Amino acid sequence: QVQLVESGGGLVQAGGSLRLSCAASGRTLSNYVLAWFRQAPGKEREFVAAISWGGGSTYYRDSVKGRFTISRDNVKNTVYLQMISLKPEDTAVYYCAAANTFRALQRHEETDFGSWGQGTQVTVSP
Repeated sequence: QVQLVESGGGLVQAGGSLRLSCAASGRTLSNYVLAWFRQAPGKEREFVAAISWGGGSTYYRDSVKGRFTISRDNVKNTVYLQMISLKPEDTAVYYCAAANTFRALQRHEETDFGSWGQGTQVTVSP
């Protein structure tokens, strides 16, 4: 399995921006579908965004479309989540995840992803 480490979380005011990074070790990221999930207090973890192996296809949950952008750099073995126009409801722990199946890219279900980072906290104040 690939090991994933997120960074870039923090406290930001509503309307602000953050860029999350997820660095991989152990395996090359080019072999994996990558995704970001998040979990807010008292809620289940939910899908945020996913990107295909070469980066040509991206997917987003409706509530972040137009505000979040997922990208990857397979040379640097890193996946990013650029977040703009942040809202208080974006507050959550954000996790990156990796999978090596087309089903994971299609379904966006956390059970399809076998490798997870430890998470990074994003807090958006009103």
